[in-house]
Parts: sequence; structure tokens; C-alpha cells
Amino acid sequence: MGALMVVPPAPAAGEAMLKLLQVLRDRGSLTEAEYQMLVEAAAADTRNSPNGSAGTAMPPAPGTPGLVDAGGTKQGGKPADPQMPAKPDLSATATKGTSVGPSKPKWFDTISFRGYAQIRYTEVIDSEGEPLNVPNDASASDASSFLLRRGRLILSGDVTQRLFVYLQSDFNASLSSGEYTLGMRDYYGDLALDADKEFRVRIGQSKVPFGWVNLQSSQNRAPMERPDALNSAVEGERDIGAFGYWAPAEVRNRFRDLVRLGLKGSGDYGVAGVGFYSGQGLNRLDLNGEPHAVARLSYPWKLAGGQYLETGLAAYHGDFVSGVSSINLGSGAFTPTRPSNGVTDERIAATLVWYPQPFGVEAEWMVGRGPELVPDSRSIESEFLHGGYVQLAYRIEQWHGDWYPFVRWQYFDGGRKFASNAPHSIVNEWDVGVEWQPWPEFEVSISYTHTLERTNTRSAPYGATEDADRLAFQAQFNF
Repeated sequence: MGALMVVPPAPAAGEAMLKLLQVLRDRGSLTEAEYQMLVEAAAADTRNSPNGSAGTAMPPAPGTPGLVDAGGTKQGGKPADPQMPAKPDLSATATKGTSVGPSKPKWFDTISFRGYAQIRYTEVIDSEGEPLNVPNDASASDASSFLLRRGRLILSGDVTQRLFVYLQSDFNASLSSGEYTLGMRDYYGDLALDADKEFRVRIGQSKVPFGWVNLQSSQNRAPMERPDALNSAVEGERDIGAFGYWAPAEVRNRFRDLVRLGLKGSGDYGVAGVGFYSGQGLNRLDLNGEPHAVARLSYPWKLAGGQYLETGLAAYHGDFVSGVSSINLGSGAFTPTRPSNGVTDERIAATLVWYPQPFGVEAEWMVGRGPELVPDSRSIESEFLHGGYVQLAYRIEQWHGDWYPFVRWQYFDGGRKFASNAPHSIVNEWDVGVEWQPWPEFEVSISYTHTLERTNTRSAPYGATEDADRLAFQAQFNF
């Protein structure tokens, strides 16, 4: 190979040599570094030869970034995408009768690995009535202890130009068994229907596009848990189904910016989303063969001065089959009845988010009807429900890190369909706290919660906890 480099190549020989070098590299005879060195040496010899000006310059090696001028525009007049690195310029390698291109990328070039973990400690200071029961937080109990609330590992990426995959596992404390378990939160593929990926079909287990806070990642949310009113629609936020999303490329970039800039956005779930899903919840089988239907509209407005405002509307409809168990109220044990195919489960929710720049407001409210244990506890029927939350926050940047103080009020009045027997539940709480992120890879949160009223939906007779106070601490690391 060294002898080949001594004599300056003619134009045709230069093309043949490039093809030979590529074959050797793809077979593993040459490393990528050796390949790049030989190509650059051959190109230099061509330029320095007496006939170099009349000859054909050695084309750039595959994987070498295309040239971009100082104005951010690729040479040739095509604008460069600021979100993506410049693509290699392979035009010079395409000659008549010759098929030369980049080698196939390895899986680790297209699939990313990341994750985060949350370690929490909660102290219940005082309470009256029934023991405190927070459905999504096992640390909020009289037996205060450390808790691994979330231990997420995520594999995701574009495996082809059309297919994006997302797999997320979670190692956490199970509320049902009282033990730590490992399970899948997400397992889906996004199929792009057009080259710009403005139209997508998502198939698998993923978040159901209902509300805004349900879609916001717990990695970004400041309060410890999502508000009960919105989360009670889809506890765990996920289900198995098929969803279609649409958003223009410009708006997709805006959704990404709302997360990337630290504004705690919900992520990219399209301007419009529709779909069908099992309806029974995360990691559960369908019990009636009748899927739920959901539709959502949401738009992130960019106002004068750069302020972001997002408004949205979402609704779903289906029949939900609640689990039932024996109830003993002193007059003997019995099990509530409900239709075998479930009862009507439908809601509509409105969203308003004024992103923290630096002052922020989140507000969502929903109304509908769903499964609920009737007052005599003998049956489960579809009853009216409503609730929501309002949160105020202020973002303080670059003062020994980023600070995010907040205050939130949440309210819910309706049946908790995911609990056994779907008991009626009332939640009326205030949260005050602050999140501090000294470095991108680490953050800590402190939250004080005053519970005016919260129904204990764990077991009959489903009494309430009143005037309870608790203090929670959480450390989160991101990687």
C-alpha cells in the first residue's frame, strides 16, 4: 500500500484507489484512522503533482463532515439544520458505473443509552383519621423510610430512516407487593410516514396522550408526584395501543427546546394526536376487548420576546373493567357487582401552561364520568367526577445552579377506577417546595405537603385522612 502512494495517481486511478481503500476498510484490513490517513495522503499527492490542477482530486472520505460556511449555510446554498451535524458530501464518489458509499453504521452509532434515578425519603409529621395513603408514593406512609422511587434505563434511537424505537425499564418499589421489581414502562416503535417525520404512527406500550402533566417526564417535574385528578385517568400514564401524531418540523423543534432549555416541557406528542389503546392500564391485559379512543390537540405558542405559552384540549372514551374484592362492613362479607364488559369511562381535560421565563403557571382541569363504588357498596356504576390543579413556579438561573421554587394546589372528587372496587375518592392538598440543580447530572428537591383531605382507597370502609403534614426529600441523578 505504501508503494501505491509513491506515484501520484491519475484521475481514474485515484477513483480506483479510493474504492480499493474502502473495500479494505470495510473488510477490517484497515482501521478507520489508517483509512483516513491514506486518503488524505493520496489527495495531497494529487494536489502537489505537476498535473494536479488538471487531474481529479481525491473525494472526501465517507463520514467527513460537509463544508459549512460562516453563515451557517452549506456550500451549494442549502441551509444547514442547526439541530443536526452536517452530512457527509458524497457527491464526488458517485461516478458513472461506480457504486461507492458509506459503510453501514453500527448499532451503537444509532442507539443511545441513558437514564435517571430518584431516591426519596418522606416523613409524615402528623395526621388525623385513616392512615395516609398516596397511591403513587409508597414512601408517604407512617412507616417512613428510604425509597428508590424510580430507576430508569432507556434505549432509544433511529434504527432506520423510518423507524425510531424506545425501550424504558424501571426498577422501583412495587405498591402492590411491597417489594422492588423490574418492569417495562415503555416499549414502542415510531414509524415515520414522511421524510420530514411530521406524521408518525406509534405502536406498542407508551404514554396515553391525555392531559399535559401526564406526558411530562418525572425527570423534569418539580413536585414529587403527578396530581391525582389527571393521573387517575391513566395511572402509570401508559397503555398498549396505536397512536398517530402530527406536528410541523418547526413545532417539533419547539417541543424539544422546551425540554432542552430547562423549561420543563412535556416532550413531543404532536400538535394533534389520536389513537386507540387497551384502556386497562400499564402492563395489564385488556379485559373486555373494547379499546378506549383518545384525541388531543396542543400547541406551544412563541410570543413576542420569546415567551412560550402552551394550550391544549384532550378527551377519551371507553368502558373500563374495575377489579373487585370482598368487602366486610360488619353485616357480612360481599363482593360488589359490575357489568362484565365494564362501565362508561370518559373525560375531557383543558390545559394552560405559561412556561417559567422566569415566572411560570401550570393549570389543568378535567370533568367526566367513570367507575365508582355506589354509596351502599353493592355495585360499581359510572358516576360524575372532576378535578385538576394549579401550580405557580419561578425559575432562578445561574446562582450556584438552577433553582425552581413552586407551590401547587390539587383537587379531585370521583371514583378511583384503578383501585379494587373503584372507591369514591376526595383529594384536597397543597404542596410547597423547591428543586435545586447544581449540575446537569444531579438535583435535589424538598417538598412540604399539607393534606386537607385524602381518601384512603386501599381498603374498606375507605375513610379519609385529614389535616396531615408530610415532608419529602429526593435526590436525582441523570446520566
